[in-house]
Parts: sequence; C-alpha cells; structure tokens
Amino acid sequence: MASTAVPVSLPVPSRRRLFASMMYESILLFGIIFLVGLIFDYATKSYHALYLRHSRQFILFLAIGLYFMMAWRRAGQTLPMKTWYIRLETTHGTKPGYMQLLLRYLLMWPIPLACALFIEYLSSLTGYASTDLLIVAAPFSIFIWSWFDKDGLFMHDRLAGTRLVDLQARITQQAAKA
Repeated sequence: MASTAVPVSLPVPSRRRLFASMMYESILLFGIIFLVGLIFDYATKSYHALYLRHSRQFILFLAIGLYFMMAWRRAGQTLPMKTWYIRLETTHGTKPGYMQLLLRYLLMWPIPLACALFIEYLSSLTGYASTDLLIVAAPFSIFIWSWFDKDGLFMHDRLAGTRLVDLQARITQQAAKA
C-alpha cells in the first residue's frame, strides 16, 4: 500500500493564506460557540451571561478543542484548511497523534491570552474603553513568533513537533511533472 504522507519538502503556507484560513475558521467557530453556548444555557437554565461564566468558558474551551482535534486527526485539516490547501502534519510528514494534537491545541492559547491581557492593561492604563476593541487582534498575535522562527512555524507548532504544509505546492509540483 502506498504511503499517503506528504513529503517533508513541502513549504509552509504564506502568512496571507494562513490569515485567510483563520478568518474563515473564525466564522465556523462563531457557529460552534453559539450552538454550544445555546445548549449550555438551555441545559443550565442560565439567563444571564455571567451566570456560570467559568463553567461556560470551560465547556467552550473543550468544544473548540474537540472540533480542532477531531478535524486534525481525521484529515489533518479543518474545512477552512481544505479550502486554502493547508494541512497539519508532524515535522516528519506523518499524521499527528492525539497527544501531539492536544499539546498543539493547549499551546495555541498562551500568546493570544497574553495579548488579551496586555490589551486589558492598556485599556485600564489609558482610561479609554474603546481600547478594548483591540481584542480582535489578539488571536492573530500567534503570527509574531513565525516571523522569528527559522522555518516560519508558529510557536505551538515548533513546541508540539507539528507544522502546516502548503498542499497547493504539491499540486503545482505534480502539474510541472505532467
């Protein structure tokens, strides 16, 4: 049986394509968060956003993690990653295991959360409530590490032993051979 692993020589997708994939992903995540939040509110009969706030956040954290880990484990891709021809794999070009995916998911959070904390501090320091609007940039703070990484990887990919590969490059290579 032939191996389905993508060659390790595939490049990392451009930041522009990664950003576009993240924007698309945020639309899907909005739906997941809304649905899980609605089920949580219905099940707990909570009629106020601050009621059981930490429980809700934990359930949403688990739901988002489950979404990503299921998609990454099954095909190495979420729907936006398929659209943009991006796939997650290990640094050796194989499918990541569950523990590696869990580690990647957990390591995705520190930089955006630190950025959100900085934005909250900046808002309280300046006294301008509108500074809170900068929170929309927090998820994209994960790109900062990739500018300094020798291979252009995100920090969580570097630490988890995973990488995102550009499948469009494989299509281009195959077309050049034909």
